[in-house]
Amino acid sequence: MARYTPEQLVKRNASIWTDIQIILAPIQFLFFVVGFTTTAFYANSLFVTSLYWVSVAILFKTLFFALLFITGMFFEKEIFNKWVYSKEFFWEDVGSTIAAFFHLLYFFLAYVGASRDVLILDAFIAYFTYVLNAMQYLVRIILEKRNERKLRIDGQI
Repeated sequence: MARYTPEQLVKRNASIWTDIQIILAPIQFLFFVVGFTTTAFYANSLFVTSLYWVSVAILFKTLFFALLFITGMFFEKEIFNKWVYSKEFFWEDVGSTIAAFFHLLYFFLAYVGASRDVLILDAFIAYFTYVLNAMQYLVRIILEKRNERKLRIDGQI
């Protein structure tokens, strides 16, 4: 099922927010790789000996996640005239909200003095929800690229 009408597809392809998302998404993935690796090393007492580095890694991952979410809101407003939870991006936005919750929960748990094990578990859950959400976006991108090729062949765009 296509998310974009031919008119919306033209808007998407011309939008600066599309370009920004294309640039920021791989950078966020790098933050994920570094953060996940740091957390895994710390959890297994390999190379990383301080929870501080886990916190720094998830902080940068969370900030970048927020940046992508905010720029995604501008994209969604421009293309679908709704800041968030448009019908075309509803499930991606739900996934982003769940991932954001677990990323932010880490800092709440740290603030209230949760144990090291609870913080590490939440960090892994945050990274896992990010991966699920990213996979959801990738599947949708692949499906939409197929639809775009079909529309081009049919002369609709």
